[in-house]
Amino acid sequence: MSFTLTEERAELRRTVRGFFEKTSPEETVRRLMDTDSGFDADAWKQMAGQLGLHQLAVPEEFGGAGYTFVELGLALEEAGRALVCMPFFSTIVLAANVVLSSNDEQAKKEILPALAGGETTATLAFTEPSGRWDEAGITMRATGTGTGWTLTGEKTFVLDGHTADLVLVAARTESGISLFAVDGDAPGLTRSPMHTLDPTRKQARLVFADVPARLIGQEGSGGPILAHVLDLAAVALATEAVGGAQRCLDMAVEYAKTRVQFGRPIGSFQAIKHKCADLVLEVESARSAAYHALWAAAEDDTQLPVAAAMAKSYCTEAFTQAAADNIQIHGGIGFTWEHPAHLYFRRAKSTELLLGDPAYHRELLVQRLGL
Repeated sequence: MSFTLTEERAELRRTVRGFFEKTSPEETVRRLMDTDSGFDADAWKQMAGQLGLHQLAVPEEFGGAGYTFVELGLALEEAGRALVCMPFFSTIVLAANVVLSSNDEQAKKEILPALAGGETTATLAFTEPSGRWDEAGITMRATGTGTGWTLTGEKTFVLDGHTADLVLVAARTESGISLFAVDGDAPGLTRSPMHTLDPTRKQARLVFADVPARLIGQEGSGGPILAHVLDLAAVALATEAVGGAQRCLDMAVEYAKTRVQFGRPIGSFQAIKHKCADLVLEVESARSAAYHALWAAAEDDTQLPVAAAMAKSYCTEAFTQAAADNIQIHGGIGFTWEHPAHLYFRRAKSTELLLGDPAYHRELLVQRLGL
């Protein structure tokens, strides 16, 4: 398989962009980020029913369309461009891939069709108050009851955790890291929204007090599954970042063409020209890194761990740089909360830190290359 933007893929991109332009304009983003749920349920159903975005990377036997991570990545890039407020990343990138990677056929049959159909929202809860984004940070204990399992502990920075219908949880048993499914309204589960830098991507704190849970896959098999899913999530975030960075570049260039100072457009000044030129280089380099990682994810290639770490570190930094330069080119208006440049800067910083900052992923890259 090669990453070629075929006519089918180009049409997918055009269709998704058109849909998000209608359902996620700036005024809608601002309205949704101030709500408790953070998304529009009707638009969510349209994404699944009319566009079939939820089904893209889910096998046909489980209600999906049987495409690859490449097609999903194109949709994610457009979602990042439009700052889409939806539990798409948490449901389709995180939760669906946990189930797909679990080798638990019963769980796949029970969970995936509802996710692919847009009937159920889901997320993955693995980060704890320590703030670590890896397996070593998981201390939550799962206790066997003879008839099932219960979970006790706390999870933080759970994407869409306060609204998800289903929460997949990483916890420790005597056999090691294991994965569990918990209903969003399960007894003993307390869910609280967190106040974070980026209000367009909701996060929550979840407290478990003897919460009943269902084992996903085999006990003790969760470590490799979690590592693989986090690599896929890093690729997805990198791709989202490329979409956001491209939008920041487009906004900056458009403003440089129309804003007049000293009798001529500011884009004619050398300093602005150089800043825009540097941004083009950053965005295109980020796109190359993200697309290579998408290819590796689609192939389930041995290159995925390296490609994921490289893409996450480079692309998210490029997004932050693009968002900051966009504000600088806009000048005073770009610093105000009323301007969309501010929304993109907040999303860029949160994306840069989510799943580990660039320094963390560069360290992973060095380790994975054996340097």
